[in-house]
Amino acid sequence: MRVIDVEFRHTSVLLQESVAALITDGTGTYVDCTLGGGGHSLAIAARLEAAGHLIGIDQDPAAIVAGKDKLAAVTCKVDIVQNNFRNLSGILDELSVDIVDGVLFDLGVSSYQLDTADRGFSYMQDAPLDMRMDPGQVFSAYDIVNEYPEEKLARIIAEYGEERWAKRIALFIVRERTHAPVQTTGSLVEIIKKAVPAAARREGPHPAKRTFQALRIEVNDELGILQTAFETAVNRLKPGGRICIITFHSLEDRIAKQTLAKMAKGCSCPPQLPVCVCGQKPKIKLYGKAIAPSAQEIEMNPRARSAKLRIAEKI
Repeated sequence: MRVIDVEFRHTSVLLQESVAALITDGTGTYVDCTLGGGGHSLAIAARLEAAGHLIGIDQDPAAIVAGKDKLAAVTCKVDIVQNNFRNLSGILDELSVDIVDGVLFDLGVSSYQLDTADRGFSYMQDAPLDMRMDPGQVFSAYDIVNEYPEEKLARIIAEYGEERWAKRIALFIVRERTHAPVQTTGSLVEIIKKAVPAAARREGPHPAKRTFQALRIEVNDELGILQTAFETAVNRLKPGGRICIITFHSLEDRIAKQTLAKMAKGCSCPPQLPVCVCGQKPKIKLYGKAIAPSAQEIEMNPRARSAKLRIAEKI
């Protein structure tokens, strides 16, 4: 497994808002499920006393290296784990941690992953089709683009990218790969540009943005792991502990919103029943509406424009 020897640069979004909401006890145990460049973790550690415990999780080996370096001088206890947060329960068990005071999820792709050309995440740089957050994973964007049937390819581009031209893009990809495999991000961008009508290319974001989002989500199963991970996090919180979730697009935010709302409601009985018979009680209470970045933060970091922070507390 190769770790790219460049600095892991990433600007943490909604940093102050999320950390201020997360920390309720300076001697508590907190989990950063998406260590990334270590920005949130460093801010969490700065608020913890020596008896506090920070657990940082990331599946990207470059993030693990960067996190260890950034957190080397903090005074609280630190455990950094290379793993996928879908395995949160097992990670805590291995660390002999039963319950925690807070869990943070900062979802999506990091600036480092986007800006490191040969990771293949960006439609702005030509690179091998990859998009794996865990470079040790075998399955990549190359496999999707070159092996998925046209109908399945169109479906994921439509569902995960919310792309109106998904069927045309899938058709053009399948036509192109009959001549030779689509091997690079640059080649894929050119195919997408041919598929999207000229008038549509002149409107809105880059014509490849939504397709690249869809491929990245599919490669890393980003949406499939969220509900269970959020539920696990809440179940491992102590009363008064908090979960903070930062999302960057409507698909993952919808899952966060619906999962938290379900756990805050408790009862799952049909509405026509006069009394509750399921016996399920609310597990959390929600903290108002989602928090968006300030205009100043968006000006300093345009990638923050779509971010939302949702907060809930364990009852």
